[in-house]
Amino acid sequence: MTGADKPAGDGAAAEATALENDAVEKVEVENDTVAEDAVESVAVEKAAAEGDAAESGDTAGTAAAPPKRDLQQLWVCGFLAVLGVLVVVDAARLGGFSASNDPIGPKPVPIILGVLLFAVAAFYALNVVRGGHGEDEGANAGDRYDLKTVVLLCAVFIANALLIDWLGWVISGALLFWGAAIVLGSRRYFLTLAAAVVLGLATFYGFAIGLGLGLPAGVLQGIL
Repeated sequence: MTGADKPAGDGAAAEATALENDAVEKVEVENDTVAEDAVESVAVEKAAAEGDAAESGDTAGTAAAPPKRDLQQLWVCGFLAVLGVLVVVDAARLGGFSASNDPIGPKPVPIILGVLLFAVAAFYALNVVRGGHGEDEGANAGDRYDLKTVVLLCAVFIANALLIDWLGWVISGALLFWGAAIVLGSRRYFLTLAAAVVLGLATFYGFAIGLGLGLPAGVLQGIL
């Protein structure tokens, strides 16, 4: 081998060694990347498994926890029971008269309503004692108690009670229906008023013809 060929052979060997080292480094880098990805994947799966286990534990704890009793609803039960008793007692004091178009008289219907009110109160109280409670649903779920609406509704009912003898049921009842609808959010004033007048007339003649009971006519006496 000549002196000129020896340096050329050494250069080729050095280049081959450098290429081999680069290849080894690339393989090591790729192996490290794969190892890191595997470790990261295992960590993610472990965290997900722990989260699922915690959620399952919370769900099991919630399901196992007994429902909390909302005993404040018993006030509503008591009100319904008292109202039912008052309706039955008042109906029992009615006269035992009857007419040709109403052979059973005016007693049975209010007595049945009073008994039904008392039954609803009893079943409602039983449900409350066993842990039953109402749940918010729909678009207004979670909204707070609207005191303004309740006060306005009470004002509408009180106004109806004060005006019914003077204006008569058709007018006072129409104002009752119309006012309640407006307080509860209706903004179709004229359409709501027309529907309220129809309801007032329908209930007036429904009591007069169907039950033989005359509601106060008020200023419309002689017209209706």
